[in-house]
Amino acid sequence: MHSIEPFYNWRHLYIASEDENSPFYGREYSELEYSNTIYNYYIHPQWDDIGSETLYIKVLFTDYEEHYAIIELIGEWNDAINNDIMLLKRDIIDELIYCGINKFILIGENVLNFHESDDSYYEEWFEDVEDGWIVCLNFREHVLKEFKRARVDYYFITGGELDDFHWRKFSPGQVFGNILKVIEKRLA
Repeated sequence: MHSIEPFYNWRHLYIASEDENSPFYGREYSELEYSNTIYNYYIHPQWDDIGSETLYIKVLFTDYEEHYAIIELIGEWNDAINNDIMLLKRDIIDELIYCGINKFILIGENVLNFHESDDSYYEEWFEDVEDGWIVCLNFREHVLKEFKRARVDYYFITGGELDDFHWRKFSPGQVFGNILKVIEKRLA
């Protein structure tokens, strides 16, 4: 797991630690010191700690004019033990919503498992975005099934093209535009 880095090809466009509105503003990173772990496996030091023992994130891009954020995740999403959704919602998402973000693109290809609790934070997040949305991009099939079993899939846009979206070849604006087309096509 230590070799899985957050996507870095957009760093010339956005760095969360340099964005005054970011929950990670001012954070400093080490390239050499591996200190964060997921189940005793070290992870790359560029991943951001949200207070969970098993889930780390990286805000890859935020566009305050178009009101969207692209967030990559790694680890195990565990609401049952760590209440990861509460940590994510209160410490990250709420701050982004306060700054006008109402469209969230969650990249989950490195999310290994999901363990459920209740859905109150998902419902709150869904209500907070009002005319926005929350997209789950490239989540593993078994994680999406776990979302469905826990009945939190109602709050996310998933499936179809979003399960195998080759996002790395696009700019953040192109990722957003392509996802917007998928959503508009589904609503039509």
